[in-house]
Amino acid sequence: MIEPYRLMINGGVLSPGELKYICEAAENLGLDAISFGSRQDIIFPEEIDETKFNQFDNIHFVKPKRDGVENIASSYVSAEILPSTSWLTSDRYLYVLEQFKHKPKLRINVTDPKQRLVPLFTGNVNFIASEHEDYWYLYLRLPGWEKTKMYPALIYSWDMDKIELAIENILIEEPESIDMVFDLVSDAVDTNNRTVDKPLEVPFYPFPYYEGMNRIGPDRYWLGLYWRNNRYDIPFLKAMCELCSENKIGKISITPWKSFIVKGIPLHSKLKWEKLLGKFGINVRHSMLEMNWHVPVNDKDALSLKKYLVTNFDQNDISTYGLTFGITSYNSDTYNFTSIVIEKNRQPEVKGNFIIRDTYNLLYAKNFDPNTRQYIMHVQDVDKVELPGLLMELSKLYFEQLGDEKEEENVQVSNTETTEEVYQCSECMTVYNETYGDITQNIPPNTPFESLASNYECSLCEAPKSSFEKRILMKHN
Repeated sequence: MIEPYRLMINGGVLSPGELKYICEAAENLGLDAISFGSRQDIIFPEEIDETKFNQFDNIHFVKPKRDGVENIASSYVSAEILPSTSWLTSDRYLYVLEQFKHKPKLRINVTDPKQRLVPLFTGNVNFIASEHEDYWYLYLRLPGWEKTKMYPALIYSWDMDKIELAIENILIEEPESIDMVFDLVSDAVDTNNRTVDKPLEVPFYPFPYYEGMNRIGPDRYWLGLYWRNNRYDIPFLKAMCELCSENKIGKISITPWKSFIVKGIPLHSKLKWEKLLGKFGINVRHSMLEMNWHVPVNDKDALSLKKYLVTNFDQNDISTYGLTFGITSYNSDTYNFTSIVIEKNRQPEVKGNFIIRDTYNLLYAKNFDPNTRQYIMHVQDVDKVELPGLLMELSKLYFEQLGDEKEEENVQVSNTETTEEVYQCSECMTVYNETYGDITQNIPPNTPFESLASNYECSLCEAPKSSFEKRILMKHN
């Protein structure tokens, strides 16, 4: 399979002027369309003449596998239109993304755990917003690691770039544990880490519908656009960029689902946007059946399988609202981020002209929540014709259990609610939790507060130990 050229779009965010320039460059290269990738990047779907690249000073074309360059993914696209962490505004995303000046060799995710549109754990380096303003959980899945592991400290917003670069630089050491990574990074750079005082909580929300014109507040709209063939016509994109500029819309956001979103369309301009969509024959009423799929780019077999399955769903009037589906190959290095995964098996080696039919495995995420990162094998080695029925079976199972998990948790909380003692700094409200210790000061987990040295200081504001006061934390087991 030919690896297409890509343009790395920092955080999946670009201005209308930048997108228009990219479209003009594509036209000069003889293209009539561009596509979007699952890392919120832009793909030039056809083979193009490399000798023409030097005429575009502001564009850097890459092939990730060849050039070793990766895109930074972010959930900026979800800000203001989906549930969000209060301090993580659109502006804050942009400030954070701007600090990444180098070309990353690792996949970086910068995400809000309260939104559902952008996956949290598909990067090698995953920054996930905490409840503390400007502090992030860090989850790592470095090359060669089978599992994602939590870094034992919260990362300050303005340290993210140098910490990620330090992680890239220590890969030569082939770190095998998260503690080894922490020690090597701490030796390499000065940071403003904060103690982890409680585990990351990722609430469950059904996968959102992200297409069409939708209201934000009393006088603004956001528009989501999805094309099933992932080939966005350049004349339409250029006209849309011009209308964005006319409406003083500063940013366009690419999603990981090969679509894009325009936020901040003024109420008085809504009719102009509807006319633009009508002029180019743009459909904004795709079924959720076809929008909630992750299919590898330029994989005709996977696209054909998706169409076959979606057609069967449609004929049987099956609802998949809230579910997502992915098609992948056995032993693929792709990190799954969908509720249900259709995995194509590797064909055995045979001699002669035997024709062997493709077989598939079906897996689903625990509680149908891909953020659990736990997948359950449903069936193995089934033929293509069996897939529609089995997927419908899983869809029904999803709706049967939807909400049950939350109800069970509520019952458990009411019966097993306990208390836990913590110590809180009266100056900045930082919590010392004996369960987690304070890795920023080399204090291991399960260290009692009373055992801390008298010169112990708050990891954030450096207040003395005497500034900490005992607090009772309600704990749900």
